[in-house]
Amino acid sequence: MKPETFYNLLAEQNLSLSDQQKKQFERYFELLVEWNEKINLTAITDKEEVYLKHFYDSIAPILQGLISNETIKLLDIGAGAGFPSLPMKILYPQLNVTIIDSLNKRINFLKLLAQELDLDDVHFYHGRAEDFAQDKNFRAQYDFVTARAVARMQVLSELTIPYLKVGGKLLALKASNAPEELLEAKNALNLLFSKVEDNLSYALPNGDPRYITVVEKKKETPNKYPRKAGMPNKRPL
Repeated sequence: MKPETFYNLLAEQNLSLSDQQKKQFERYFELLVEWNEKINLTAITDKEEVYLKHFYDSIAPILQGLISNETIKLLDIGAGAGFPSLPMKILYPQLNVTIIDSLNKRINFLKLLAQELDLDDVHFYHGRAEDFAQDKNFRAQYDFVTARAVARMQVLSELTIPYLKVGGKLLALKASNAPEELLEAKNALNLLFSKVEDNLSYALPNGDPRYITVVEKKKETPNKYPRKAGMPNKRPL
């Protein structure tokens, strides 16, 4: 997908980008490729592929009408090179974005990226999702948690639901297997007092299938969740 195609597709959905926003995406691409030579951020570095499979793919929650341009607190778990939250932040500057990632090198890249793109209200933390979720400054503080291709829903739910306010939503962006994953995750979602609200199925412009699973938090998460770092993965609920 050429940058122009990207802009045109957004304009068709009443999301016309300013020159500044176009420059932000352009600079994002440049820094991604530049830093990818130093640290492993992505296997995708071809410009047209980045615009399709990283930028366009990341803004799916906006295109699907799940997120609006208002001051809401969004947490992105395991964002890697900033996906999906930072492309959404470029599009919707009012979002208040926090990213937690377990690799410090990636956090250093994200800090520089935010500075270069002049993004306000973005916060980056290095560490494990299991640990921050037991910290009162993070637990039950967010309207949305996003996770793109991070873990199976059975594991992901324990890593993310504790961060949500009651009524808040997890948006899990997946490339495949979403229906099967939900069957596996039924017990975990019950234990975490959360419920699948929707499982959106759509395709990228090149035809690749995608899903967004929307999970709503119904009640406060029991204090014992998430368990210690590594346990959700080792022994899924």
